[in-house]
Formats: sequence, structure tokens, C-alpha cells
Amino acid sequence: LNPFPAPQPTQDPSVPHAPVRTPKLDSDDFKLAVKNALRYFPSEHHPLLAAEFVEELRQYGHIYMFRFRPTEYEMKAYPIDSYPAKSRQAAAIMLMVMNNLDSKVAQFPHELITYGGNGSVLSNWAQYHLLMKYLSEMTEEQTLTMYSGHPMGLFPSHADAPRVVVTNGMVIPNYSKPADYDRYYALGVSQYGQMTAGSYCYIGPQGIVHGTTITVLNATRKYLSRDSMAGVVYVSSGLGGMSGAQGKATVICGGIAVIAEVDGYAIKKRHSQGWVDHVTDNVDECVQIIKKARQEKKPLALAYHGNVVTLWERLTQEEELLVELGSDQTSLHNPFNGGYYPVQVSFEEGQSIMKSDPARFKSLVEESLCRHVTAINKLTQRGMRFWDYGNSFLLQSSRAGAEIMNGKNFRYPSYVQEFMGDVFSLGFGPFRWVCCSGDITDLRTSDKIAHDVMTKYRTEAPSLVANQLSDNILWIEQADSHGLVVGSQARILYADSRARAEIALAFNDAIKQGKIKGSIVLSRDHHDVSGTDSPFRETSNIYDGSSFTADMAVQNCIGDSFRGATWVSLHNGGGCGWGEVMNGGFGLVLDGSDAARRRAASMLSWDVNNGVARRAWAGNSNARFAIDREMQTNPGLKVTVANHADDALIEKVFQQTQSNQSK
Repeated sequence: LNPFPAPQPTQDPSVPHAPVRTPKLDSDDFKLAVKNALRYFPSEHHPLLAAEFVEELRQYGHIYMFRFRPTEYEMKAYPIDSYPAKSRQAAAIMLMVMNNLDSKVAQFPHELITYGGNGSVLSNWAQYHLLMKYLSEMTEEQTLTMYSGHPMGLFPSHADAPRVVVTNGMVIPNYSKPADYDRYYALGVSQYGQMTAGSYCYIGPQGIVHGTTITVLNATRKYLSRDSMAGVVYVSSGLGGMSGAQGKATVICGGIAVIAEVDGYAIKKRHSQGWVDHVTDNVDECVQIIKKARQEKKPLALAYHGNVVTLWERLTQEEELLVELGSDQTSLHNPFNGGYYPVQVSFEEGQSIMKSDPARFKSLVEESLCRHVTAINKLTQRGMRFWDYGNSFLLQSSRAGAEIMNGKNFRYPSYVQEFMGDVFSLGFGPFRWVCCSGDITDLRTSDKIAHDVMTKYRTEAPSLVANQLSDNILWIEQADSHGLVVGSQARILYADSRARAEIALAFNDAIKQGKIKGSIVLSRDHHDVSGTDSPFRETSNIYDGSSFTADMAVQNCIGDSFRGATWVSLHNGGGCGWGEVMNGGFGLVLDGSDAARRRAASMLSWDVNNGVARRAWAGNSNARFAIDREMQTNPGLKVTVANHADDALIEKVFQQTQSNQSK
């Protein structure tokens, strides 16, 4: 505040901006939103800022406090030694926060949104400054609490406690509908943290490209009985923060990806980063490129600049079935505020209607979804295979009245049901790390360490585990050559509890020995074995009736917090939307110390085996196999195992009781 920053142009045209929000605030709520925003500033600034915040709220539907966006330095992850912090752990968190807001990484960086259309790191720029101030001042005898973007303050704790505890969207369950979110976010009292946006653990599209690689590879194996995707066409939509991985992942598998995207800026960004190879805005040309690529069987990531419904409908007109695999990654967790654009109007017209006539926009979206599903149904009837990619496509299509149901069930499976659920149940999931030195040589050293750990593990692993390790060994061998880094020097692979712990301990030893120059932050996607309760995605293959419960995710966050995590987070929403999901994550700083070694060994085992135990109790055979193995090697682990009843017995008893009642 000293000197007081000058007002900035309303929106910088050099970066994309979030759609205008349309919260239905009455006059009292509108005044309350402005009053709440002013709390961050001394009263002498209130007259000036009140008028400014009123205008922001009217113009954008939210008070971002653009005046206070930093412009004197570039927003990106700097080497950890650059940060003015008393605590090394706090400095690492500062690095991660800034990476989430890097314009190369974030979807709408000036609105503090990392991905998914509304996945917020923070709610406004005052919170950013306050967060960074607290992190710079805190010691390792304090913990910072973050209430949905708001830094509540530093509280005394101890060295083994988390440095930061984050909660996002923790509202009373009966008040967790999308309209509630719109109101709370406008008031500045809650936010949608998505998964790794609000937990400061996003690593750019690489964070999802590995999981997408595993998904399309396993889809090819299951549906086409092939290990190679050569000549296989995969059609989907979205080139944003998460969906941007689809083209790169398909090329890594040797296939042909055709990804539709309405936002020209998103296409330009992914093309410049090498995540798509070719761009066309002509749907007929797109079809011709598909035909040529199929004949040549060469890997290709093709971006179609247009609406995916246009593409699907055009593909139905071809006599030849040109697509083997299909999905969708529009942000349908947020369908009526920029997550999905209707085919009936242009992208720009859609943005205008969304602001001026939300009811009409909603109607257009629902009509578009019906057309979307109709085209997909025509192609699947001819042999294409389609799955929901965890973006609420099936759920929102059903709510729109599309022909997506098969009796009481959806016509198409979730990708977790089909491919990833059994992988999670074995304990394999998205394990990540960030090299805080910012030096690519540290990342390459860490790649080799992870490769060597998994290669040794594979020699003694049972086949179920060895197969997963082989896919990930191949991934880590090729990762550097594919140019996956955007933002911080980060890597991801899928690993189980043993592999995660052994890799972490080997990293810590390498830091201690000076083989890696800086600290390493360990984290994971919340989309993991234990991190997320989501009945339409991560827990969609839980069939004992508990898929709508959230004990696993909440227990995971609490358990990580006292086993050694540097920071923990718990979120309402993520992936499938506000009110549909509970998920949590962590960050753990390795600095070469004995304390870091102890924390990693304790926390990483729990962070995986909590979910494996729950999945085993629900009846997944892979999870039962994995938890039995874990109990044999870890004498301190004792979980309740299920004695599953025979279905025939249940049916027999049921029929007998029904017969007795009828008498």
C-alpha cells in the first residue's frame, strides 16, 4: 500500500480472461460483497476502493482487485533461494503458489484461476499479497490457515505440524448447490479450488498428460485388443488446463488425436507449446486430415478450432467409421458459466449471451448437449467406443434431457469404471515432484532416480504390479524427450505406496549428498487412490453403496496432516463440480534432512493405503490383493477385511422371505 498502486487497465489483452460471472445478488448482498472486500484495507482507502470494487462487481461479477495485481515482477516459479522466507518449507510453498499463477500455466491468471474455468488459487489479489507476506514471515513453529483463499492468520504450532492448512468450499452440505457457490464466491467468503489449483500443486498440463496416456493406452488394450495406437483415432474436446494433455498423450501412445476447442487463445497456447501439431478451423479439412493420418498411421495431434458438436455431427455423415475412441473434456462441472459453449452460436456470441441472458444461455447449452449426445450415439452404434472423462458429461447430459440413459444407468461408462479404477485399487496413482532449484539437471537426475527405483522393484514384483511399473518405466524413459515441462521443473508418474516411499527417500538422500542442488516438493493430483470421493469419477467403481460418502478424502487429509505433510488441503468440488465431490491433497518438502526422511516414510504409506483399504472393503479384488501384500510387509498395518457374501445366497434368502411374506 505504500506507495499506493495506480489503477490498472480493466483487462490486459495479452492474456485470456475469465467469463463474466452472473451471480444473482440482491442489493443487500451486493453491498455486503463490497464491504467484505474492503476489510483488507485501512479505512482511509475505503472511499476510493469502494467505488472501484462496485464497478468491478458490476462489470465482472466478482471483485478481483485488479489494481493490486503485481506488475513489477513476472509471475512464475523462481528458484527457491530467491524467496525472502525464514522457513525453507514456506519458501517452497511461495514457489508453488506463483507457479499456479504463471500465465504460461494458468488458464485465467489475472483472475487467479489456474484451470477448469473457475479453479481458483485465491479469490482476489489482496489475499495473494497477504499470503505471501505471512509465508515470508512464518517460522517452523507456526501454521498458516487458509479459509477458501482468505489467509486467516499464523497460529503457534510445532515443527512437525503442517506449515499451511488449506480448505476450499467447506460449506454446510445443504447449502452446496451451484447457485450457492455463485453467491458465496461473489461475496468473497468461499471459492472453488478445483483440485490442485487451490492447493498450490498444479504443474501444468503435464500433470494430467500421464494419466491421459495411461487411460487411452488402456482403452486401446481393452476395446481394440492392441498395445499400439498406430492408426487409431481418438476424438475429444478441450485444450484448456487439464484437457490440453489429450493431444500430447495420444501422440505418446502413437495415435491420432483430434481435439476440438472453441477458444482460439487456448489453441494458440497449446500449439506454441508443442502440445498440438496442426490446427484447422475447417471441419471438412479436418475430416480429410483424419483420413490421411489413418492411412499413414503416423502420430498426430490435430486441433479443430470449432465446436465439438459440429465435428461429431460431421463425422456421422461419413460412410466410413473414422473414429475408434471418443470422449469429452469440456468443463461441464461449470456448464453455464463458460465451461461449455453451445454449438448454435459462435464462441463470442455465447460469451455475450452468457452475460446478458443467462436463462437463454442455459437453454442453448442444454439443446447443444442433446445434439452432442445424439451424434455420439450414432457413432457408437457403428462401433466407436466412448467414455465419460470425469467432467460430468454424462450427468449434465442427463439433466439436459439427452438420450444418455440405459434404464437407470448411463449408456456409457466413466473412465474410472473402465480403466483407472483397478489401477487405483492396486495403489497406483499420480505421484508428482517439483525441483525447487529450477534447474533442469536436477529434474533429469530425479528422473533417473525414479527410473532406477522402479526398475529394481519390477524384478521382484508380482505380475499385476510389474505391468503397471513397466508402463511407468517407459513413461519416465521418454518424459524428457517429449518436452512436457510448462512452468516449474516438475514430473509426474504413477506409483504405489512402496515405489512412492522409495523414490522419495532416494530423492532426500540425493539432496543430502549434493547430487540434487535444491529441495524437492512432493505432491500428487487429488485424483488419486485416496484423495477424492467422487461418485461420478474417482469412486465410480465403488459398488457397496458408499460412493456418495466422503470419509476417505476427509480422513486422508487429516491423516496426512499429522504424519508429516508440509501442507494439506481439503476441497468441496473438483473435476465433477461444486457439491459433487470431496477431495484433498498435500505438499511435502524434501530438504535432505533426517526429519524429511521420517515424514516421507510415514505419510506416503498412509496417503495410498487409506484408499486401498477402503476399496478392498468395498469389494475390489485388486485392492484386496494390494492391501494383503502391504499388511505382510508392514507389521504395523492391520485393516478390517471383508467377508463378502455370495450373490446367489442373498438372492435365495430374498426370494424365500418374499415368498413367506406373500403367504
